[in-house]
Amino acid sequence: MELREIIHIMERLRGEEGCPWDRKQTRESLKPYIIEEAYEVIEAIEENDPEKIKEELGDLLFQIVFQCKIAMENNEFDMSDVIEKISLKMIARHPHVFGDADYKTSEEVIAHWEEQKKREGKMRDSILEGVPKAMSSLLRAHRLQKRAAGAGFDWEKTEDVLKKLDEEIAEFKEALATKNRDEVEDELGDIFFMLVNISRFIGVNPEDAHRKTISKFIHRFRHIEKSAATQGRKLSDMTLEEMDRLWDEAKEKEEGKNC
Repeated sequence: MELREIIHIMERLRGEEGCPWDRKQTRESLKPYIIEEAYEVIEAIEENDPEKIKEELGDLLFQIVFQCKIAMENNEFDMSDVIEKISLKMIARHPHVFGDADYKTSEEVIAHWEEQKKREGKMRDSILEGVPKAMSSLLRAHRLQKRAAGAGFDWEKTEDVLKKLDEEIAEFKEALATKNRDEVEDELGDIFFMLVNISRFIGVNPEDAHRKTISKFIHRFRHIEKSAATQGRKLSDMTLEEMDRLWDEAKEKEEGKNC
């Protein structure tokens, strides 16, 4: 099948004799599905499962086709317009490939992209503009900090970054002592923001690191649940010490696999 086949399927789904659910969807109602499908693509990539990647990319593509169909019904644009727009944009942003420019490094390419965005009207009064508000907070913080660092607003060495983290933790402890909820929230947010800054400084994607930690937590906690079930017990019947012991057991198994 080619792209026109899925476009035809969408036309049937949105047609008078199509699917009631698909027919009643709007741009707004579909927003959660776009985000969900994008994250499922990421999960499939991290699992390195080609079949799952193929399936999830198809689900994400379906959401794009869905949005294009709604736009076409509103006499705004269609899929061909979207394809043309991104094609022209990529050609304009890669003159070293499609033109006579001579960029040798990725840094030179990125610098050209930023200049091209300005010409396209994508960058306004601040270099921080253009970072989507709908991004996850970790990724948005990372992108904003990277923009600021590109302008020279950055530390020189890792020790300085860690020193700043210590300062933020100290301020958080002081806020806890006051028991002022607003101050505690504010200082805790500063710690999160600083941790993202550290990840950026050392070249680690904070979203990837956090997802991996979540996966570890799920795996280790499931080990506790399975062990309890094997013993014919409920988690509520186990002591914290027993659960900690099983947690360490799951951790040791993970470390053994990585050896």
